[in-house]
Amino acid sequence: MALSPMVMGIVNVTPDSFFPDSRTLADDDAVARGRAHFLAGCDIVDVGGESTRPGALAVEVDEELDRVLDVIATLAKEGPVSVDTQKEVVARAAVSAGASVINDVSSSLCEVAGELGVGYVAMHRQGESATMQVSPTYVDVVSEVGNFLESMARRARDANVPQLWLDPGIGFGKTTEHNLVLLAHCDQFVTLAREYGAGVLIGTSRKRFLGGLGNEQLDVDQRFEGSLATTAWAMLQGVSMVRVHDAVAAVQLRELLVRPVQEVVA
Repeated sequence: MALSPMVMGIVNVTPDSFFPDSRTLADDDAVARGRAHFLAGCDIVDVGGESTRPGALAVEVDEELDRVLDVIATLAKEGPVSVDTQKEVVARAAVSAGASVINDVSSSLCEVAGELGVGYVAMHRQGESATMQVSPTYVDVVSEVGNFLESMARRARDANVPQLWLDPGIGFGKTTEHNLVLLAHCDQFVTLAREYGAGVLIGTSRKRFLGGLGNEQLDVDQRFEGSLATTAWAMLQGVSMVRVHDAVAAVQLRELLVRPVQEVVA
């Protein structure tokens, strides 16, 4: 496993993200959330101004810029910040404001990251946010997602992206079964990423598929335990980063999982 997987704390500057407790509409609230993530031990804070949940509608560029730029500029003085966007204009402005990573669910901004010399998260998504969960279909989800991620790794290498994470896109155009199969084969994506000097990012936090694994459907505020369990699994498979809402628990989990391994290795 990776000796120190990074923890990315989520800051949603949105009114419609799927987890209501994560929404921060005012700049002060968003900055406070980011600072709390840093104090909890997060390695990076991910600021997004447009929800990419299933069924989400696009946000106008000016609105997204207004939501995130001041928050990023403030938080970037206190620690590493990524911008969660699929818009080139927003990505460029966010990097100018201090963001050091572009987290891109559309995997369309690879060359922008290379040009600007910042880190990049390339994610697999089948379809668009508004329709991706209508009827996701694969012949072999592990192979298809893996092939896509490898193509992004090659593209990032050609674009001179300095640091790359590959994200199989849990919950983005996948059924519950697809998500579970991808998690079960997480180690394969880690091996693939390492061949290109990259890492793997996994984000399962509070997602819908976690609510349907038991005897009854769990609401988003009841998915903490599932989030923690799948985050632990991802860490044990060697991923380089996990993206979470519950930062304190994720950082504590990393200490519980990683420190014993480091002591054994030492």
